Amino acid sequence: MNGARIPHTPIAVDLWSLRRAASARLFFLSHMHSDHTVGLSSTWARPLYCSPITAFLLHRQLQVSKQWIRALEVGESHVLPLDEIGRETMTVTLMDANHCPGSVMFLFEGYFGTILYTGDFRYTPSMLKEPALSMGKQIHTLYLDNTNCNPALVLPSQKEAAHQIVELIRKHPQHDVKIGLYSLGKESLLEQLALEFQTWVVLSPRRLELVQLLGLADVFTVEEKAGRIHAVDHMEICCSAMLRWNQSHPTIAILPTSRKIHRSHPNIHIIPYSDHSSYSELRAFVAALKPCQVVPIVSRQPYRDYFQDSLSPRLSVPLVPDSVQQYMSSSSRNAAVPWLSLKRRLKKPRTQGVVFESLEENAAQSQAVGDARAENGGLEKQLSHHPLRIKKHLFPDICSREWNGAVPFSESQKMLTAPLGFSVRLRSTDEEFISPETGEETPHVVPRGDSDGSAAPGNQSAWTGRDSPLSQSSKAAPLLAPEFRGLALKYLLTPVNFFQARFSSRGFDQQVEKYHKSWLKCRQESTTWSEPSRHCRFEDSG
Repeated sequence: MNGARIPHTPIAVDLWSLRRAASARLFFLSHMHSDHTVGLSSTWARPLYCSPITAFLLHRQLQVSKQWIRALEVGESHVLPLDEIGRETMTVTLMDANHCPGSVMFLFEGYFGTILYTGDFRYTPSMLKEPALSMGKQIHTLYLDNTNCNPALVLPSQKEAAHQIVELIRKHPQHDVKIGLYSLGKESLLEQLALEFQTWVVLSPRRLELVQLLGLADVFTVEEKAGRIHAVDHMEICCSAMLRWNQSHPTIAILPTSRKIHRSHPNIHIIPYSDHSSYSELRAFVAALKPCQVVPIVSRQPYRDYFQDSLSPRLSVPLVPDSVQQYMSSSSRNAAVPWLSLKRRLKKPRTQGVVFESLEENAAQSQAVGDARAENGGLEKQLSHHPLRIKKHLFPDICSREWNGAVPFSESQKMLTAPLGFSVRLRSTDEEFISPETGEETPHVVPRGDSDGSAAPGNQSAWTGRDSPLSQSSKAAPLLAPEFRGLALKYLLTPVNFFQARFSSRGFDQQVEKYHKSWLKCRQESTTWSEPSRHCRFEDSG
């Protein structure tokens, strides 16, 4: 397990143990080798930052959900939040690590100073020409790949090691060549050998998909007998396999690695071609950067103070801002997506409970209705025995079309029709959902049930969303008789600040109950209604 949680920050790199990284909130993956993904699986459910190639492999091989993967472009700087309110941010820059496809180094800049995390890397002088490193920035902490940090281990450069492999193959012109590799890495070496010897390189289908993604030369195939160079898993290179291969055709095997491996067959050749920096390269890299301190990444590798003569004076421990401390100490489930939390905070507060729509417009409209009522008293009597006609007379903008006796949703607001005859939006603030994929709110769905408030089980038509059409079978409640219409208009014309300041959900329920008692009494005395009324369910947000 080669990962670290960076002290005094909410940052963790290649560390997927939530117990060890309890205070980490921002997780970064340097590359897809298995020793850097221990604990990472399809159950991972926190934002994870990596390069685009690593993002593809992460989803393809470990089945991590795309909703948690944040692909950051290599060579560009990205600003990320360090708390839930957006007060503290940091800049992270990704640079090619020259280790395997998708591998990157991370340069973090924030209140903690400047931190360079190399991950696994093979140093080349061109790295110092990266814009993020060529501007003379002081590196406060350097997390260094110390895999080959041993003065006794002398390694050739990758170019020299590749030349040794080419010469070895030339000495065996009639032999097939098996190159033992890990699941990821050294694809550029295979391309070089194919072009040098003008032959196809045989790969597994999985590796062929990767090299096609990398845009390498078209020199790879999955046909076993198409070429003499075969890339195989390094674990296949053993004595029994060599005996089997040589029975059908003369074969040599090459293991391009700096690891110490026992040769179990004379035709197995170990060439020190490494994707990790040599000791001399590490010395040159640290001397050029002059960091304040060096922290080894590989814990199992013995590490000494080899770089003391190349270090700058150390700085004091940075002060962690209060907002970052709260972010680090908050529940990891709540802090998983800081941008969503920030988005919620920036939204204006909503009125809880029952929200009345467009009171000013309805007030003016109701005034006009009152004037019309005074002039057309006879018409009121004619309409009082027909609920739909009453609705058309009082609210002509809503009932502009025939709906077979049922009152539809308002075309402009798409609201539910309440028993009192006016439109309300029923919303509980506790039932609002945000999509983790897009960060947008999902549609709010309200059940329509019988008079007891329960939705009919197994009946899909009993559910209507804000944007869904009204069920053909659902019926709106009949309007009040004229003598009881004043209570609905009173609610409609009451200013909204009165409800916020002097009204409560309990008081509203009492008013509704009072209305229902009056309505039931009216119903018992009336013989004009053709069917019982149905009630709309009011959600209690209190």
